[in-house]
Amino acid sequence: MTATDRARKLAIAAAEAASDKIAHDIVAYDVSDVFVITDAFVLASAPTDRQVRAIVDGIEERLVELGAKPARREGEQEGRWVLLDYLDIVVHVQHSEEREYYLLEKLWKDCPRIELPETVTGSRA
Repeated sequence: MTATDRARKLAIAAAEAASDKIAHDIVAYDVSDVFVITDAFVLASAPTDRQVRAIVDGIEERLVELGAKPARREGEQEGRWVLLDYLDIVVHVQHSEEREYYLLEKLWKDCPRIELPETVTGSRA
């Protein structure tokens, strides 16, 4: 099984929105073979709590344009690790320290990456 076209579209849009807010280390994984509850994970990070929140706001704005609203949102108040659950995709925006500590990439390293545009992966990836 692979991620649906909608999940891929949302993941790429979320990654682009994160990039627009100067997120770094942006990656997207097709986790559809591992999870039944979602098709894709998007990971992004930022060096400050304030920037984490700005990235989250940017992602939400972009995805609402595509008709998607998060079913669940966690961690927004602390701004250290915000999880946005869109059912088709789950977006993790982490403070750089949390990203280095939890190393989510290691958990999903066997899952295929979703190819992101060069504008997302270029200078900040």
